[in-house]
Amino acid sequence: MSATALTALTALPAPRRGQRPRLRALERPVAGRRPRLLYGIVAVATAIAIAGAQMGLSILTTQSSYEVAALTEQQRELTWQTQMLRDDVAGLSSPQFLAANAAALGMVVAESPNYLRLSDGAIIGDGQAAAGVSSVDALSRAAVPNALVGDTPLVTDPEASLGRGAAADTELLLNTPTPPAIADGLPTPATH
Repeated sequence: MSATALTALTALPAPRRGQRPRLRALERPVAGRRPRLLYGIVAVATAIAIAGAQMGLSILTTQSSYEVAALTEQQRELTWQTQMLRDDVAGLSSPQFLAANAAALGMVVAESPNYLRLSDGAIIGDGQAAAGVSSVDALSRAAVPNALVGDTPLVTDPEASLGRGAAADTELLLNTPTPPAIADGLPTPATH
């Protein structure tokens, strides 16, 4: 301790034992501090601002969730349209449809194919022109019906399509008699 602190402690009278400190009444009560109105207004305004900000953020979050749902639905529809367009392209680029259009334009399939080598221009094969009749008849009926291009019109004739031949085949299959249903097991031939 410093010397001034020791001097201050020794200058104070020591309380006596058994003696009560003297209390005295004040002539007039001391006026208490009134709460300031400005602090109350600031507190209420802050609470209102916080509640307003929370409501605004909630509204923005809800709005953005609706936008996300709408964009998800739009993406789903675009995905379906993309898949349908891919199916259309796959059908139109199928060898069956290309062969039918080539036949409709007058091209024929030769018995033995010829190839043109681009590097030197040499013809590989017998080099004879194809006869006027094609060895494959792609227009009359398709070997396997193609549902992707069944109703798509051919290049030269909007009324003709590959589905016309497939529909005739389907009608032929539906009109042929079928064997009766077996109800009592498999029939066995009579051997005696």
